[in-house]
Amino acid sequence: MTSPSALILTALIVWALLLLILMEILRTRLVVTGHIAANAFAPDNAGLSPFMRRLARAHANCLEGLPIFGGLLVVSLLTGRADLTDPLTPWLLAARIVQSLIHLASTSVMAVNLRFAAFAVQLGIAAYWSYLLLMR
Repeated sequence: MTSPSALILTALIVWALLLLILMEILRTRLVVTGHIAANAFAPDNAGLSPFMRRLARAHANCLEGLPIFGGLLVVSLLTGRADLTDPLTPWLLAARIVQSLIHLASTSVMAVNLRFAAFAVQLGIAAYWSYLLLMR
């Protein structure tokens, strides 16, 4: 891939995929060891460990953000204006991964505040890209 925007868009998708794979490995282990029936999982992992619930939310956060962040990257690529999004793409990916990792680690007040800060970085980048793509 020649464009950082295309590379980071792919990385955002891969990150969501990795969280999903982790969740399914852990769910499979629960089924194989007899801790839960294969048809007993709730989408949000309700009734499972706090980590499994946080993992479901971290994955859902990735999916919820993808239409916005990924959509802006697709627009920049399709319109030949990836030069507008390329410079901040590593920061977007880093903020997304940091947000997910903090979500997996803890729900303490400090962790939630740090997680929100990582999300705010993503929102700021998306707002800036929106401005650039609409106004230039």
